[in-house]
Amino acid sequence: MLSLLLLGGIFGPTVASAAPERAASPVRSVPWGGYEELWVPSSMGNIKVQVQWAARGGNAALYLLDGLRARNDSNAWSFETNALDQYRNDNITLVMPVGGESSFYTDWYAPSNFNAQPITYRWETFLTRELPDFLAGYGVSPTNNAIVGLSMGGSAALNLAGHHRDQFKFAGSLSGYINISAPGMREAIRVAMYDAGRYNVDSMWGPPWSSGWIRNDPFVNAELLRGLPMYISASNGIPGPYDNPSTPVEYLNTASGMGLELLALVHARSFELRLQSMGIPATFSFPAWGIHSWANWSAELWMARGQILDVMNAW
Repeated sequence: MLSLLLLGGIFGPTVASAAPERAASPVRSVPWGGYEELWVPSSMGNIKVQVQWAARGGNAALYLLDGLRARNDSNAWSFETNALDQYRNDNITLVMPVGGESSFYTDWYAPSNFNAQPITYRWETFLTRELPDFLAGYGVSPTNNAIVGLSMGGSAALNLAGHHRDQFKFAGSLSGYINISAPGMREAIRVAMYDAGRYNVDSMWGPPWSSGWIRNDPFVNAELLRGLPMYISASNGIPGPYDNPSTPVEYLNTASGMGLELLALVHARSFELRLQSMGIPATFSFPAWGIHSWANWSAELWMARGQILDVMNAW
């Protein structure tokens, strides 16, 4: 059943686009507001990063992670949601890395052999070392960051924040699959990643019994999140005001999104119980309706905005 749900194609809305011959060098003055597209050097090649600078030159940043079907040209937060408008007047830089299809934003063991992937994904290294070092040249602090992701990016946001507490002061998971060790999830992720780009999950974390799976499971590693402000959300899969299908394809996507969101809700509720049993506080949001869709994630990002800006002191 899980595999059928994930094959629905919305399990998260890839390496980076074809890059210029060399990346741009950081400036040595701090931008005040505005939008820019950067090419950032990495072990994977030059990675495109979309940035909206803090309105008043602040050093805080909010990383927004894409989903399983991340595109090569743009981070979907920049065109599927109103995230840029939400934070345009706030003193926090939005950082939207482009690429990472089926990557879980982690460091892989090897290139995927099913699709002849030319490089080995090193997304954790990029997001926690190469990118913050590059952004420091623009006045963005490497230690004053928040991170939010949806679906695949939701579990990645909690993982990255847990393993890099020196960098991230806040983490948010929107409709994330955050109990990866739950029955059937490893098999479901295998099917979903093959469907989204023909990726071999064994190249990511090794076979299902490997330690890589444990390291990247927020449920198992919840203790790493103690003391970290968090926002966790998932809806119940019931279509709401944003969900108005009118064509056969839209009805199919809606049905798939209903199942995927219900699965995300199961994960969020079990994660809530896990944190409560450990005495770890977090903010949870369980809207009365909503499917696995960008309109709902945009609304949840807005709901989390006050907490993010408070934690980051970025009003």
